[in-house]
Amino acid sequence: MPKLKSELTDEEIAEMIQKGNSKFFESLIKRYEAKMTRYARKFLSNYHDIEDLVQNIFIKVYVNIKSFDTSRKFSPWIYRIAHNEFINAIKKKGKEPLPLFDLDIIFPHSASKERVENEIDKKEMRKILNKCLKKINSKYREPLVLRYFEELNYQEIADVLKIPVSTVGIRLKRGKEKMKLFCDKINYYE
Repeated sequence: MPKLKSELTDEEIAEMIQKGNSKFFESLIKRYEAKMTRYARKFLSNYHDIEDLVQNIFIKVYVNIKSFDTSRKFSPWIYRIAHNEFINAIKKKGKEPLPLFDLDIIFPHSASKERVENEIDKKEMRKILNKCLKKINSKYREPLVLRYFEELNYQEIADVLKIPVSTVGIRLKRGKEKMKLFCDKINYYE
């Protein structure tokens, strides 16, 4: 008995679309539209045309769906498309400078994955992030959003950002430290 659309994995839906069943694309939109919008709002805190960007993400997904490897997870692939779309929007607006080189990759500090995970639990981190995100550089903001709002794991974040997994841990740790510093200054923990 064939599966219902709601029972199919993202990867199975992508495969159906690759085979020419474009009606399945609506299912991907339903699954990811709210996630992409939330991600855009957190990543581009000062950007006003979020709906247009989200629409562009889905256009690019549809146009490039044949290049998606269905043996891999779909979510990092779509988040990578979103990431690229947001970076292009930032470049066009010129609001945030993009670094020429990344010190987190060049000078990594060993960070225990477990220690980073246990510093602040996810629920508390979401509350803090909502209050302080705009104050943090996008280099640290994006991994925090992907981890605590989109609930991607370290490897998925690494795939989206095209950085080593160890750098994900470093950015999460530093991002949380910056959040704590900002929030302590303005008493958000109370």
